[in-house]
Amino acid sequence: MTQQRIIHHFTIPAKQGRSFTLKKGQTVKVIDADGQQVADFVAYHANHLQERLDPGVTMDALRTMNVRPHDVLYSNMYRPMLTVLEDTVGKHDLLNPACRPEMYGFLYNKPEHESCYHNLNTALAEFGIPQPDQHYSFNMFMNTVIDDSGRIQVKTPLSAAGDYMMLRAEMDLIAAISACPCEESNCNGYHCTPIRVEIGER
Repeated sequence: MTQQRIIHHFTIPAKQGRSFTLKKGQTVKVIDADGQQVADFVAYHANHLQERLDPGVTMDALRTMNVRPHDVLYSNMYRPMLTVLEDTVGKHDLLNPACRPEMYGFLYNKPEHESCYHNLNTALAEFGIPQPDQHYSFNMFMNTVIDDSGRIQVKTPLSAAGDYMMLRAEMDLIAAISACPCEESNCNGYHCTPIRVEIGER
């Protein structure tokens, strides 16, 4: 288990988002407080906002859709951004973009629904990061399953209360997390709950 000194901690209420900074070498522990809750995670190079965490590049570099401890999450410039130190779940998602109002309108006829897109935009505005056309997030605890025919399904997360993922920053970062607000599917077990975050130093 990674030893760390917690220097900051906070709780992201259900259906909301929060931004924060990480210095190179610091850790972030993302904890599923009550279980079965997806946390959409994005990150930007603190001194070069055009460089951001890129799930597609990460899959290309790792040659897998499943990240494990010691794996690296890469930026759109193919540089290491974060390293996975610990993971008590083992099932996360690199495929799906952040949910957005248009998605809720398309799938559930709820175009005014809260969304990870809005949560992340609001959280990152604190740092002057402009709203992108879409957030391509690393979706912690999201249980995406692809069957032999290529059909993609989002099933109930495997995370239980207290499960977590810990990452180490490989560069100075601005990051944000949205506690996904989708209660219309089993993405969050049909019930949204908080995410806890601990920032640490080793």
